[in-house]
Amino acid sequence: MLKKLGGFLLIILAGLIIWAVCNMENLSKKYVYPIKYSDSVETASHETGIDKYLIYAVIKTESNFNADAESEVGARGLMQLMEDAFDWVKFRMEDERDVCYDDMYDPCCNIEYGSFLLKLLYEEYGDERTALAAYHSGRGSVNGWLEDKKYSSDGKTLDNIPSDTTEHYVNKVMTAYEGYTNLYNN
Repeated sequence: MLKKLGGFLLIILAGLIIWAVCNMENLSKKYVYPIKYSDSVETASHETGIDKYLIYAVIKTESNFNADAESEVGARGLMQLMEDAFDWVKFRMEDERDVCYDDMYDPCCNIEYGSFLLKLLYEEYGDERTALAAYHSGRGSVNGWLEDKKYSSDGKTLDNIPSDTTEHYVNKVMTAYEGYTNLYNN
């Protein structure tokens, strides 16, 4: 009886190992590119028209889904909004609710504001990479870069980004965006 049970357990174990090997790529990608706060992301995506996978990519890059994250310069929450960006978005949203900068630790509120900021920047620049550069470095920096022919041939989109940290940030978000899209859009 023990021999039969041992053989049966061995077959089950072999089956599990085969299943794990066959699914390792998808399992590891889902660990690398998690889906969290999906209700808030879906709502924000629907309201702003920003692809949900881009929102996930920004959250992944900015905070790795840590709602309590705070940067060295004071950016808060999942999408790492600075206070001046929060104020600008609140004004542009015409949000009369009793929402304050401390609410940027609330995932739902942070995703709403961060996604609206992405929408505003995309509407202004019309290009994901340029909008992401502005999300990271601010509109003032990007507008200055756009005026310089070394960085923008058309004055509307960045051909190259003069800040190494901003270029790294944009590339990191775009890589995550591609990862999310490839993994979950199939």
